[in-house]
Amino acid sequence: MTRQPHDQLAKEYLEELLAPLGEVKTSKDVKSEVQEIDVWFVPTTKSINSELGLLGKMAVTSCLFEPYRNAPNEIEIRSCLLKLYSVQGELLRQSKREKSYISEEELPFLWILTPTCSEKILEGFGAKAKEGWEKGVYFLPKYQKAVIVAINQLSVTEDTLWLRVLGKGRIQTEAISKVVELSQEDDKWDRLVEIFASWRKNLELNSNVNDEEVRELIMSLSPAYLKQREEWKQEGIEEGRQEGQKDGQRLMVESLLAVRFGNLDEELSTIISQLMELSLTERTQLLLNLSNLSREELLARFKVD
Repeated sequence: MTRQPHDQLAKEYLEELLAPLGEVKTSKDVKSEVQEIDVWFVPTTKSINSELGLLGKMAVTSCLFEPYRNAPNEIEIRSCLLKLYSVQGELLRQSKREKSYISEEELPFLWILTPTCSEKILEGFGAKAKEGWEKGVYFLPKYQKAVIVAINQLSVTEDTLWLRVLGKGRIQTEAISKVVELSQEDDKWDRLVEIFASWRKNLELNSNVNDEEVRELIMSLSPAYLKQREEWKQEGIEEGRQEGQKDGQRLMVESLLAVRFGNLDEELSTIISQLMELSLTERTQLLLNLSNLSREELLARFKVD
């Protein structure tokens, strides 16, 4: 699978979080043979936004964010560095044309966000932990102005939540579920849930659901999708008779099972009716935890041999 589905989700997600703090540009071209920058952020204030935790700490200076769905290799990391230096060169040329001055501190930083990172990569780029920063945050030598963030190594705290959303597998699923919980307490996070739900729907409609990467991402986004569906129903956006609603719910259950386990065979089909007999709360909770259940565990839950 290409990086594009994850790229687009990450760009929209980061733009939503960072927009209140400064100017955000996504998919910006630079004047070289380098591909476009994923996210370019310029803050309007130097104060740390504590609500965004570690992400807020990163966003106190002008910076580029390059999120990866799969761990980048050395060539991809060098490509990111080339983008950074192209941007810095462009800013320096602009400063010279305008006869102004840009300091070293004003030149943008690069944050490479990766789900995992090997010791070989860290050692090869001289990336090291830095006092005062989370475990999993590795700084390249000072004047390279770049950092590798290994999301799987971040502690599971509120400070790291917004970055763990861009991880993989259980790390991402649990983080998105937490954002869904927060949105139930504070509606200012509703827009994030809408972004997740929309991407989940787009992936299911426009991607190959037999692709393991796509299935994994769909499962991670499902908690937000389930919440959004309930809100749509409460607002009267989803119409139809009660029987039609049940049919729609059954189709969604079938879809989630097919995405999670690759296909919907006879054994899995037999538990759908039992699953639909659960209360809405029980059914929703089971579907939210589906990514953590093996096929055998799910069948055992409904006593299917």
